[in-house]
Amino acid sequence: MGFRPGLDDFSDEGELGWQTDALCAQTDPEAFFPEKGGSTRDAKKVCGACNVKGQCLEYALANDERFGIWGGLSERERRRLRKRAV
Repeated sequence: MGFRPGLDDFSDEGELGWQTDALCAQTDPEAFFPEKGGSTRDAKKVCGACNVKGQCLEYALANDERFGIWGGLSERERRRLRKRAV
């Protein structure tokens, strides 16, 4: 999530404070928002080593993020996870 649409206006305090520790903030944002059919491998590799992956995924699920890789999961994987939780 190096580029976080709509999130960069928030402070580093509170609910979104985890973003300051996110590895994606130090990575090419294009990797986290691949074109349709593009590879998610590089983004998921970054997520796999990230200490705030859980908070990122929680945020994406709570806010119904429909684009990009969040918490190591693609849009499709997050949709499946939501369906299983219902």
